[in-house]
Amino acid sequence: MSVTIYGIKTCDTMKKARSWLDAHGKAHGFHDYRAEGIDRKRLEAWADKVGWETLLNKSSTTFRALPEADRQSIDRAKAIALMLAEPTMIKRPVLDLGGGKLLVGFKPDSYAAALA
Repeated sequence: MSVTIYGIKTCDTMKKARSWLDAHGKAHGFHDYRAEGIDRKRLEAWADKVGWETLLNKSSTTFRALPEADRQSIDRAKAIALMLAEPTMIKRPVLDLGGGKLLVGFKPDSYAAALA
């Protein structure tokens, strides 16, 4: 199983998820979308799979710093545009398990079940 974890290197939740993967002997690649960016095609595929509402991190500092007008009336297109412009608004981590299976966020029980 080819596993890639997407997120931001300095994020505390990312550190927990990567530590969990390492502690459980789960080999994985890492994609830092702050440093490497994220392409529209991948982000749209994720949104189709898990919903843009799941991907858009409305509790992020970056999202909360947006002007009120930008935080209102968000739809799929606007959410994707925001996440492409500021990848820190993508909820972290996104764990790509291959075969179209994704986990968004970090919950040890979910990781254990998905990687069993």
